Amino acid sequence: MPETTAGATAPVATHCPYCALQCGTLLGREHGAVTVRPSAFPVNSGRLCQKGWTAPSVLSAPDRLRAPLVRGGDGRPRPAGWDEALDLVAERLRAVRAEHGADAVAVFGGGGLTNEKAYLLGKFARLALGTSQIDYNGRFCMSSAAAAANAAFGVDRGLPFPVTDLGEADAVLLAGANPAETMPPLMRLLDRADLVVVDPRRTRTAERAALHLQPAPGTDLALALGLLHIAVAEGHLDKEYVAERTTGFDAAWRRAAAWWPERAERVTGVPAAEQYEAVRRLARAPRAYLLTGRGVEQHSKGTDTAAAFVNLALALGLPGRQGSGCGTLTGQGNGQGGREHGQKTDQLPGYRSITDPEARARVAKVWGVDPGSLPGPGRSAYELLDALGTAGGPRALLVFGSNPVVSAPRAARVTERLAALDLLVVADFVPSETAAMADVVLPVAQWAEEEGTMTSLEGRVLRRRALLPPPAGVRTDLEVLHGLAVRLGEPRHRYPTDPRVVFDELRAASAGGRADYSGITYDRLESGEALYWPCPRTPGAPHPGTPRLFLDRFAHPDGRARFAEVDHREPAEPVTADRPLYATTGRVLAQYQSGAQTRRVPELNAAAGEAFVQVHPDTAERFGLREGELALVSSARGGTVARVRLDGTLRTDTVFLPFHFPGRGRANLLTHPALDPVSRMPEFKVCAVRVEPWTEPS
Repeated sequence: MPETTAGATAPVATHCPYCALQCGTLLGREHGAVTVRPSAFPVNSGRLCQKGWTAPSVLSAPDRLRAPLVRGGDGRPRPAGWDEALDLVAERLRAVRAEHGADAVAVFGGGGLTNEKAYLLGKFARLALGTSQIDYNGRFCMSSAAAAANAAFGVDRGLPFPVTDLGEADAVLLAGANPAETMPPLMRLLDRADLVVVDPRRTRTAERAALHLQPAPGTDLALALGLLHIAVAEGHLDKEYVAERTTGFDAAWRRAAAWWPERAERVTGVPAAEQYEAVRRLARAPRAYLLTGRGVEQHSKGTDTAAAFVNLALALGLPGRQGSGCGTLTGQGNGQGGREHGQKTDQLPGYRSITDPEARARVAKVWGVDPGSLPGPGRSAYELLDALGTAGGPRALLVFGSNPVVSAPRAARVTERLAALDLLVVADFVPSETAAMADVVLPVAQWAEEEGTMTSLEGRVLRRRALLPPPAGVRTDLEVLHGLAVRLGEPRHRYPTDPRVVFDELRAASAGGRADYSGITYDRLESGEALYWPCPRTPGAPHPGTPRLFLDRFAHPDGRARFAEVDHREPAEPVTADRPLYATTGRVLAQYQSGAQTRRVPELNAAAGEAFVQVHPDTAERFGLREGELALVSSARGGTVARVRLDGTLRTDTVFLPFHFPGRGRANLLTHPALDPVSRMPEFKVCAVRVEPWTEPS
């Protein structure tokens, strides 16, 4: 590492380890401590949120994992050498497969893994393990929007335009997202826009909106249908665009025609006048965007809800028009790339379907195997976790980059299933709640200690660069996969440990797919090129990448976008006399995902260090709750203990809990595992609960 001044090193340009905005950062070292400052990267332009500013703290967390841990005969984990740990894992995996078959071994990945790790993990599962049982936590994040986008446009890229385009927007409708807390640097790009926010809560984002629509949880689909009804009835339908660039409008309109604004108001609670105003603001803007987030998706009807908002955007002629568009704010750091390269159970690299014979043949050729040897699709994320340790379900699980004990719905059930396994192996850099249950824990490198690539929410492929090597005793995920694969009888060359070599293979495997990376190289990225997929390898001049999709045609064979015929249905679990309130979950500014990283940062814990439940003062009075005291929030699946925070802007029928906290404060002890029939997304955003004062047991 080149020295610049005494005790300091030259800064390394890389990206924040948290959300999919992937803010540019400059990392350095001064007197042994890692320093961070924002770069001029266009997405954040010299800004970071408090999570980004404090990210280096996790590198030196006091409980950082620095040696493999193996659970001994007394039930306690003990330090072990790498050979002992990997030999043990391989031996027990072979035993499980011999007794129960290849699908008795499962893999659970993460949306924070680099493209190289996601790619090699999918390859490892299907070749070294021979299992179909692989999925990842991105199933809980983007799967509904992805399904809706693939159906509507023929391809799924969260934002089919550069995120900086939003800085020129005249109007933005933001449904089910709270970027003021989840990705604060994005908000500067929304400053000039007439902002309409759809959210059951008056979030920090909603506070900055010109108009806030506040529907009851689980009614977003009815609201979207009502907005489409207004768009057509008030003459805002872009008839020329619909005729020339879309199909299926008549069927979609037959559904929306029944959702006059007053009917939508009765279901959602959003006044008809506000619905009219929202559509007018969007329709009259020269440059308009419609963006959705997890609040739209995390429902048992999330795909239909996302599709209903896409229908509205298509009716107004927004997608594929310069200066306007429709997209989704991806959540996890590599939420986009993580679902493109094969760790999702139904996909192969290049965003190919694992059931497509041509796709299987192409990828098998790159891997040097018979296409018939590749397994088919397995269980989706929650179904996989729910089947662990059951008859016919997986008996062993390898977890990379995820903490399902905290993040999965119906968390008590998932914890029970993890405990029922014959073997649980977790690769992580801190002892997460899931790692604490593991039979073997494998310590792996963090973001500032590894090379690789990430794909941001706008489909731009970015270089992650290492500032420093991993601590002694720590290996990279690629090295872990290599070590296990070789012990399981795979040829050494099939599992490279050099990220550049893995990426070159990923490029070949993705060639011709919807997410084609074949024209992207490390050299091009390091030279500063902004490369958005698809970026195929072309003869002669290199392909420039595709910053803006759909300007000429959509990705369906006929070049047209598809309207979806959707209708509203109630949440899986209605409120009752015994559980009269809706609970909804989400994030707060100072924490991220399951909190395994951010809860180890003192500054972030000082800002938000414990579970809480937001309650309207009238609701609190009704149920005997007081500000600052503990309450028990209980659903049919379990109870969460959280501190009461009164909020007069909340709906009186709704309480809110953040999902970052462990133990008895886990919000996902409450959440419902009902799954969307298309995306297999669980219903995180609405369940029926009661709330009552909590007294510590004596």
